[in-house]
Amino acid sequence: MTMTASSTAPAETTAGLRLRLARSAQEPDSAVTPDTEFRRWFAAQRQSRRYDVRRIPFAELAGWHFQDGTGNLVHRSGRFFSIEGLHVRTAWNGRETSWTQPIINQPEIGILGIVVKEFGGVLHCLMQAKMEPGNIDTVQLSPTVQATRSNYTGVHGGSAVRHLEYFVPPRRGSRVLFDSLQSEQGSWFLRKRNRNVVVEAFGDVPEHEDFVWLTLGQIYRLMHEDNVLNMDARTVLSQLPSFALGGVALHSKQEVLSRLTEVRARREFVQRSVPLADVRDWRRTGDEIGHRSGQHFSLIAADIRADSREVTRWSQPLLAPAEQGLAAFVVRRIGGVPHLLAHARTEAGVLNVAELAPTVQCQPGHALSLPAADRPRYLDVVLDAPRDRILFGSVQSEEGGRFHRADTRYQLIEVGDEFPVEVPEEFVWVTEEQLGDLLRHGNYVNIEARTLLTALRASGAAGRLR
Repeated sequence: MTMTASSTAPAETTAGLRLRLARSAQEPDSAVTPDTEFRRWFAAQRQSRRYDVRRIPFAELAGWHFQDGTGNLVHRSGRFFSIEGLHVRTAWNGRETSWTQPIINQPEIGILGIVVKEFGGVLHCLMQAKMEPGNIDTVQLSPTVQATRSNYTGVHGGSAVRHLEYFVPPRRGSRVLFDSLQSEQGSWFLRKRNRNVVVEAFGDVPEHEDFVWLTLGQIYRLMHEDNVLNMDARTVLSQLPSFALGGVALHSKQEVLSRLTEVRARREFVQRSVPLADVRDWRRTGDEIGHRSGQHFSLIAADIRADSREVTRWSQPLLAPAEQGLAAFVVRRIGGVPHLLAHARTEAGVLNVAELAPTVQCQPGHALSLPAADRPRYLDVVLDAPRDRILFGSVQSEEGGRFHRADTRYQLIEVGDEFPVEVPEEFVWVTEEQLGDLLRHGNYVNIEARTLLTALRASGAAGRLR
């Protein structure tokens, strides 16, 4: 919807911006897009989009091939991404582990950006209904712009990315509110990062049938529904500052950073690229690359037809997880202030040894098949949590452009004073505000923790725990 506003950005304090964001978060409906209108629009988007995602043999991939010698799966343009092999060796507290696996190598940095704008004194976010081939329910709400460098520079040969002008020079009619490079799934991507950015628009914003203005309150309510708000929207929203300020944290910001630095310095972690043909314990057939155990994930090929994308037909590899994931923060009041128990977690493709992750992050079926000593710490706390201790719980899809029907059960689990404040050295208690402050910089907080940070704000859990 096109509306008129001031063409220049007024000066604003950080406190003023927080107040405007908090006001938007408290608005469960909107005069611009009433909830009933949004529901009709979103249902129509899902019903009207024509698409077909069909699994095919690797030999039928158009423009993709397995390289001679390495066996890497690459695109003929040399762009987009490739499927390669990775050897990982890690050691911690005297225990060493090594393995090889396929991994997605996509070195280019894309843009994940949300345009915000005031209507009637309330900030609204411009959200897009976007189809991704691997999405559950296919169409989900995405940021205003969700584009790889190949997309927005036209390598794919498709139509232009709408609203890109708000995020790239010479950027007119907008100002940057939050901007940082953030990682993506470290188990499946090799050192992958995208630009997470929020800009405020001044003046008219062109309308389009695939876009809708929503308050933060409307969006946060959608976080409680399964597979509506896509991964890219959730990570950009996590960049917004905390609305629940106050109280004394158990650890200072420097102490939190020192705990993560300690793990990064002491944990031995070596990544080495290897040919995909040389990964151990993985088998390639005509239509799948999978682990011999049937666990972890597999790589498949898909032919996609969609009438609502920049390109209407293409084929590509997709990564298909073996099971639904689990990501949960344990939440406890310490000195009257809600704290999240973060884990300094190392994943195969991570850029800098470890990032702060949820307390538990795993594929639970695989985790339970391991010997008890090898299972994720605190897994039993999460799996055995009574319903009245679950502050938030929903199933959310992961990135549908590279993953096939990948979803994760996200939870916030409240624990009481019986849960110890003293925790192992690879864990640390952080407040919502501290975790949010770390997002001013890249590669401190992983993408699953960022989704849960958005969920914490959406659930109002921090306020309920005070």
